[in-house]
Amino acid sequence: MKRVKGLIKGNLPSHKTLSVVILFILLNTLLLYACVEESTKGDDVIDDDDQWQYSRDISHVSISGTPTSGTTIGKVDDWQYNNGSIRPVTPPTPPTPRTPPTSNIGKVDDWKYDNRYATAAPTPIATPSIATTTAPMPETSYSWDVSDSAKMSGGGASAGASMYYEESENLGFSVGGAKDINNFRENIENGYLPLPTDVTYEGLFYDYYFDTGDSGDCDSLFCPAYSYAVAGDPFCGVREYYLAVGLNSGMKQSDFERKKLNLVIVLDISGSMDSAFDRYYYDRYGNSVELEGSQKDFSRTKMEIASESVVALLDHLEDDDRFGMVLFNGSAHLAKPLNLVGETDMDAIEDHILALRAEGSTNMEAGIEMATDMYDEYLGYYDESEYENRIIFLTDAQPNTGNTSRYGLLGMTDDNADYGLYTSFIGIGVDFNADLIESITKIKGSNYYSVHSARQFRERMDDEIEFMVTPLEFDLELKLEARGWEIEQVYGSPLADEATGEILRIDTLFPSKTKGGETKGGIVLLKLNKISSNNDLSLVVTYEDRNGRSDIVRTDIDLDRRSPDYFDNDGIRKGVLLSRYADLLINWIIDERQHDDWIEPWHPRVDYEVGICPPPDPYTFLSQWERQSQPLSVSREYERLFEEFADYFEDEMNKIGDDTLEQELDVLELLLDY
Repeated sequence: MKRVKGLIKGNLPSHKTLSVVILFILLNTLLLYACVEESTKGDDVIDDDDQWQYSRDISHVSISGTPTSGTTIGKVDDWQYNNGSIRPVTPPTPPTPRTPPTSNIGKVDDWKYDNRYATAAPTPIATPSIATTTAPMPETSYSWDVSDSAKMSGGGASAGASMYYEESENLGFSVGGAKDINNFRENIENGYLPLPTDVTYEGLFYDYYFDTGDSGDCDSLFCPAYSYAVAGDPFCGVREYYLAVGLNSGMKQSDFERKKLNLVIVLDISGSMDSAFDRYYYDRYGNSVELEGSQKDFSRTKMEIASESVVALLDHLEDDDRFGMVLFNGSAHLAKPLNLVGETDMDAIEDHILALRAEGSTNMEAGIEMATDMYDEYLGYYDESEYENRIIFLTDAQPNTGNTSRYGLLGMTDDNADYGLYTSFIGIGVDFNADLIESITKIKGSNYYSVHSARQFRERMDDEIEFMVTPLEFDLELKLEARGWEIEQVYGSPLADEATGEILRIDTLFPSKTKGGETKGGIVLLKLNKISSNNDLSLVVTYEDRNGRSDIVRTDIDLDRRSPDYFDNDGIRKGVLLSRYADLLINWIIDERQHDDWIEPWHPRVDYEVGICPPPDPYTFLSQWERQSQPLSVSREYERLFEEFADYFEDEMNKIGDDTLEQELDVLELLLDY
């Protein structure tokens, strides 16, 4: 040390002394390095199973290299989307742990999406191979037999719908297409004028339970029943004739289980999904509407609600189901391959989904095509009696790139249905484009719902997901053979516009639960036109089950002479009431939109001379799918009509004895306030 001090003081040491000093410095450096290495030992432990590389500062989700809550040893996080550009948020309160906890040993996180590349130029997507092949689908021994519950479940998932119902109750049926009119209700509540296509008869019917009539002894999967009514129009008193087709089944609810499910979820992450749930995204481009009080309760984005809805849906999957996921904005992105749920770290996948953000344009075509490609190795190679194939699309349905035409998107969905790959749409936001989706879901095996909130969607999935993914009957055709009657109007079928005076078509029947002998959405209503005094008629129903097996049911009916108001049962009475209500609303929406900027007086479509006339085919007044809002308005003409109709509606509701109809009275009262 004296030699070192001497060096500091400027003394000139010998070469030997200099060597000692250098050696001393090296030893001190090595000692310091060893101390640092020991203090950081154990910080770089690598989880060989979780290859997710992205880390984000959110306390309730897993951080790269850190196990998720619960036991995840051996499970793999296969999420492939990198949420690298997610905006900072305040860490939320940690969620309540799942109960009961599941072991993730041996499972993987296979998420693959990296949103650092989300705004890159779209990559061309190959045409799906199943759309061009001409090979016939393989034959299957799958059979529906009401005496054989094992066949009815088709080797279904281990936990089916049967746990929820009384063994003595039979299932019923409801049609495909719309499963609610939530988008109409949301627009009204938020002060917007809906589009005519926001009100669908089948969606309105599915909000209610119906007495479907007596089918007698039913030992078949489908047993139609018929009810008759004659009633005067509430405004003009003209006599009108109705026939309800009750969609009954011989299948017990306790015998029903869905099949194993090959499910691909397609989630819209485009820029329009970043807007508030109660606002019209495209109002920012020139049609801004200020609504008093509209900011008070709706701060959440469509993206947040959509992500939480996906997580709610995933909770209903079983280990032997398969699940994959596609994200789309300006192009499509593979987020998760189609793999068995039992081999997937679903906790990690849900964390990735909840961290997604919205940006970019909207190419629905790309999303549909990539989802279709994911089924290449499954369609035709697995026993169709064992697996159900379905794409569930969550979107606000406002495409602006790719093939945005109605028929382009419809064509892809139609091609998929021909190969047993069916589609459900979940509409998000008040500006959800029901017009586009309503036309697409006329395809075989399709349906759509609208989402109010993630909580409401979770409750709905608890009740209905088993039915939502299980179409049972296809291509139903009802032929009216009569000299004295013809079909004037059809209510409750997506294909109502294809009906003729003699034929009604229904593309798909889904199972529907019954309660107290009534079936949810369980009727299709025909408005008949009397053309002679002959009251005899025959109804011939043909249909095809999911395996291509056809059946035919013939029923002879004598419509005896009755005076208004006569109803065979409360089911047809409720159907007549709701169909008149929907007719009035659709006519009002069309009139208000057509005459919004008129100064001169105009005459409404509904009046006291013609009554409630069937509206023209619903159509929009926009040339694109990017919906803009119009403030809610009720003209003086319709204010008088609504006031009188509300009295009629309340009187009928009391006679039917269904208090759930009060929600429609609430709508009428809200409109009268305008």
